[in-house]
Amino acid sequence: MKNEINTNSRLIQVFRSVRLLLHIVSGLVQSAIYPHLGQAAQRRMAQNWCAGLLAILCIRLHYRGTPPSAGTQRVMLAANHVSWVDVHALIAVCPARFVAKAEIRDWPLFGWLSRNVGTLFIERTKRRDTARINEHIGDALTIGDRVAVFPEGTTSDGTLLRHFHASLLQPAVMVAALVYPVAIRYTDTTGEISKAVPYVKISLLESLRQILSQPWIDLELIFADPINSSGKNRRELARGAEHAIADALSLPLPHKTPEKAADLQGE
Repeated sequence: MKNEINTNSRLIQVFRSVRLLLHIVSGLVQSAIYPHLGQAAQRRMAQNWCAGLLAILCIRLHYRGTPPSAGTQRVMLAANHVSWVDVHALIAVCPARFVAKAEIRDWPLFGWLSRNVGTLFIERTKRRDTARINEHIGDALTIGDRVAVFPEGTTSDGTLLRHFHASLLQPAVMVAALVYPVAIRYTDTTGEISKAVPYVKISLLESLRQILSQPWIDLELIFADPINSSGKNRRELARGAEHAIADALSLPLPHKTPEKAADLQGE
């Protein structure tokens, strides 16, 4: 009986893996025409594809709060960061362009897909690159694109919140954007924080294996009240988003040692 259950489980994983591969191929085809579509069509395409991806991965998406409406202009999303899945979860509810580390460009399949849908890539090891990417973010916000950032700058295991860096929030100040804090939480079949989803010190392939090995995963997005950037600086926006997400997830605020002048310049 046990062998039969294990065999069925393996067959299910193989079936889901095949579906995933076919879905990625369809995404690559769609991404080739994506740049030639209007903004509304681009958002629908991205939203549908990401929702399909989550369904294949058996990730059940729920959200609370009020996402920005389609007509709301100059919107920036600031979220905590657990996994590469975060991007697809946010797009499934609120399509946006993302700022991502430059290494993602070289990922198999997903890298090409990310490039084609307008991801903004930043060289995190080069401080001067922040000014370049902030200019692109400001331009995107001005023409009506939503832009999403992960101010922690790296992923966590979902049980803690890291310090929110302020540097990528500067464009919100420059164009008077609304900043929507979004809390992201993954739980397993027992209701505990999922250990299968965090993308920490593993490869993309291993991450996919871990996720596909789960019967299902519950994913919750919590949209906090937007923060109006008018009259605020980037550090005030970072602390505001950090507080809102910590409250939503019932997590303590990250400990931060006194900042030096040089550190503040790099935020």
